[in-house]
Amino acid sequence: MNNKALYLSVVLAFCTASFAAAAEELSKDEQTLEQTSSDLDKNATPPEGQKAVESRLKSEFKVDDARVQGLRDQKLGYGEISIVLSLAQKMPGGITDANVQAILSQRQGPPVMGWGQIAKKQGVNLGNVLSKVKKVDAAARKHERAESKKQEKKEERAEKAGRPERVE
Repeated sequence: MNNKALYLSVVLAFCTASFAAAAEELSKDEQTLEQTSSDLDKNATPPEGQKAVESRLKSEFKVDDARVQGLRDQKLGYGEISIVLSLAQKMPGGITDANVQAILSQRQGPPVMGWGQIAKKQGVNLGNVLSKVKKVDAAARKHERAESKKQEKKEERAEKAGRPERVE
């Protein structure tokens, strides 16, 4: 009897450790998702950045201006919008009002659920969601760099135009 109790406690400890390790992995993905979402919001701050992010959201998730603006009106950042759309896209029926509202109601609670919990409940791999958000963020960064280069060229041209010609 003593051996059975010892065996059972060892198995229980192993299972608990396995579940704890799995929970840590999920939280790392969730942390990365939150950070990428935050980065996306930062990249969307200038007016040009907002246009670039909105354009990328529309093309990546095949939604219209009204869908993006509706989510913005609910005080969601662009990162959160990309997460919601990515999760909804994986649900039966795709990105519909009902699917988007189901995700938002889970996020806002009660009980309030994290993105990892929502993804798990929907049967979606959080890594796939993270990949979509990173793709939108990368496009925003690329647009930001291109705009910065355009601005630098404009300033160089203006500087050259302002110089007086040499007198010989």
